[in-house]
Amino acid sequence: MTQSMRLIVSIVDRGRGTAMQKLYKSRQIFLHFQCAGRGTATSEIMDILGLGSSEKDVVLSFAPAPACRQLLQELDRELRGSTGAGIVFSLPVGALNNLAAALVVFKAEERKRNGGEEPMDHNEENTLILVGCSRGHTDEVMTTAKAQGARGGTVIKARLSGLEELEQAYNLADLAAEREIVAIVVPSTLRSSIMEAINTAHGLRSPAQSVLCALPIEEIVRLG
Repeated sequence: MTQSMRLIVSIVDRGRGTAMQKLYKSRQIFLHFQCAGRGTATSEIMDILGLGSSEKDVVLSFAPAPACRQLLQELDRELRGSTGAGIVFSLPVGALNNLAAALVVFKAEERKRNGGEEPMDHNEENTLILVGCSRGHTDEVMTTAKAQGARGGTVIKARLSGLEELEQAYNLADLAAEREIVAIVVPSTLRSSIMEAINTAHGLRSPAQSVLCALPIEEIVRLG
């Protein structure tokens, strides 16, 4: 793979995921996964603040770094201050299977020829924290995160695999397979304190049985 790849994460109001994919396709970014999520704020708070529905579409898209950079610059320029609420950010991809990468690069070539290729600046002022906890514990996880400075997050339903290995490695019992992933975007300066607080209060040996990780965000655009 000759070009570095990026994962574009788009979190928008429910029903807007398809429109985001259509927009991305017009920019020669076409490989997507879409799933359903929900905001961690109550619908009453969302309505008071004018932030729209708490139900969210989460779109995961792959693109070469230059195409990703150009897309986020366009979103920041054209959609800032628009109605609705959402966030789009990019993450570095360490590896992608060759066929998928080749298809992504092939579709991006025409746009690269038309617009040129800008160097990708590394701006890791923000961090994505992922907390995989047992279902029913997302509110308490977010309460802990907010106490350390987090503003909100998005919840995605998931399922944990590798239970036997985790149980054996850490002498655990009855790990819950049904999970919810809480995705929290925070300034990097808050990452350590938030993760430490969540791990202390809601780690694997707690009822929440949380697994945590953090990923650096290169570019971020807030919509609306």
